[in-house]
Amino acid sequence: MSELTSKKISDVAFNKDGLVPAIVQDSVTYEILMLAYMNQDTLDQTLRTGIMTYWSRSRKCVWVKGETSGQYQFVKSVKLDCDGDALLFIVDQQGGGACHTGARTCFFRELSR
Repeated sequence: MSELTSKKISDVAFNKDGLVPAIVQDSVTYEILMLAYMNQDTLDQTLRTGIMTYWSRSRKCVWVKGETSGQYQFVKSVKLDCDGDALLFIVDQQGGGACHTGARTCFFRELSR
């Protein structure tokens, strides 16, 4: 039987780089749209504004999803995994897709042996 409990931001276990993976799932289709990373500030901003905000590891800066593309992600709910080291965001995805390539989801490529 699963235990549903309420957790706080202080329960998030950020890694040694101060980041936590954020898995993003569409609230209607249940597709996994993307995986990105958040630091304490971007997590705080996301929870405060309701708009998904990430930490860009390559550019080393804050990245508000949709700010340039118009493909915003609005938070419907957020869950913390059992170890506290990953987040699952259920979002309302605006625009055509979540991926920077223009695809609906970042997970569109099949991997073969």
